[in-house]
Amino acid sequence: MQHAHATNAVGRRKTAVARAILLPGSGKITINRKPVEQYFPLETLRADVMKPFEATQTTGKYDAKVNVEGGGSTGQAGAVKLAIARALVEMSEDNRASLRTARLLTRDPRMVERKKYGQKKARKRFQFSKR
Repeated sequence: MQHAHATNAVGRRKTAVARAILLPGSGKITINRKPVEQYFPLETLRADVMKPFEATQTTGKYDAKVNVEGGGSTGQAGAVKLAIARALVEMSEDNRASLRTARLLTRDPRMVERKKYGQKKARKRFQFSKR
């Protein structure tokens, strides 16, 4: 372990950007200055944010301070997850393998497809009338 002090990392998902700062601590996670339970009231999103710690058996060893902006709740949770995973790798290279196998270091490339002209949405068309 090269440095036990704070590390920070950026994670993105869809249009959300999360900046995470990891400090050695007791496992307190603050997102935009609110506790995680308050910021992500949905259990599934909270579980998503915790995944990097579970994959590296570091639950309760670090405190995370995260600033996240843009996107919706799912995108933000995904961005926070990636930011934390990247910060854990910065903390210690040993974490890379376990995070890699848990698929937590991959930036989810899926973006919203743009709307095309002459169509209702990106792929949905206007109703076709033969007559």
